Amino acid sequence: MLAPERHELILRSLRRHGRLRVAELAAELGVSAITVRRDLAELDSAGLLRRVHGGAVGTSPAGRSAPGSQLTIGIVVPSSTFYYTDVIRGAEATADRYGARLVLGVSGYDVAVEQERLEKVLGIGVAGLLISTALGDGRADELGPRLDDIDVPVVLMERAFGFPHVRHEYDHVRTDHAYGAMLALRHLVSLGHRRIGVNFNASVTAHWLRQGIAQAAKTLDVDLLISPVVLPARGEDPDTIAQHDAFLAECEAYGARAVLVHSDEHAARLVERAMERGLRIPDDLAVIAYNDETASLAAVPLTAVCPPKLMLGQTACELLLRKLKAGPGRPAAVQHLSLLPDLRIRASCGATMLDRI
Repeated sequence: MLAPERHELILRSLRRHGRLRVAELAAELGVSAITVRRDLAELDSAGLLRRVHGGAVGTSPAGRSAPGSQLTIGIVVPSSTFYYTDVIRGAEATADRYGARLVLGVSGYDVAVEQERLEKVLGIGVAGLLISTALGDGRADELGPRLDDIDVPVVLMERAFGFPHVRHEYDHVRTDHAYGAMLALRHLVSLGHRRIGVNFNASVTAHWLRQGIAQAAKTLDVDLLISPVVLPARGEDPDTIAQHDAFLAECEAYGARAVLVHSDEHAARLVERAMERGLRIPDDLAVIAYNDETASLAAVPLTAVCPPKLMLGQTACELLLRKLKAGPGRPAAVQHLSLLPDLRIRASCGATMLDRI
């Protein structure tokens, strides 16, 4: 069967069903899935249908092909609260500026739920996708095949997957968390601290923080206590108190009078427990938190490393929309963008004279 004949049958089937799936079309036409995808791409370029994940739909006001229609893009994130609140807000503001519509999916850090959300968002017929996966960079091999199956432009947020885990490079925008760790340690060193305790919660961010901490320790020539103690963010039960006490005891034995704690909630509760034990903040223990979501609301306002969350959403969305506006005939170079966090200095560790100027 020649291509023009297949195209006519495809369009006829689309008018009849309203939506097409690659697997079903391949079986109906007796050709390979690759041939069907190529046919759909040609029909998409001609404005006769709109390719979506796994197939195609007709051109509609929600899509990207109809002249004057509103562009629709998807954003799938692990959470809609705390860290990702500002990321979503930034993406939404940029989409609005471009006259585009943003469709949100939230995975709750569950890989199975994430796949469901992806299917639903892609099923709407979005023109492109912003995604911060439930899987961190250290588990990229688990995500690669699923990412490569997405047949609309993708921009990764706070993730940096690449070869050999995926077939080709993806645009990504991420915070340079390693630089954030360096900022924190450099400030503590400027205050005279040479032995520093470090505690990270089990998170995707910790993957990059550990790399930054290791490099910063060498550059600044400081001694670090990387604690295995799991700090709770809240709670008053004896086990919770014991965990805080264990970390404080480690720091005392090591001679560390300054700590870097990820995240704000963990650092805030640690400060409360330290004060209950008679420690003065920051005289006896200087504390820097990482994330700066609720750090300023702690009993002692926490100095904190602040990732550029709002800008991250804005930058990722703008990168995707520019690609979509350029069209498939003008492919842009893949971009890997890193944004630098800054340090918000508050009462929990004090400022140098230079900081006060």
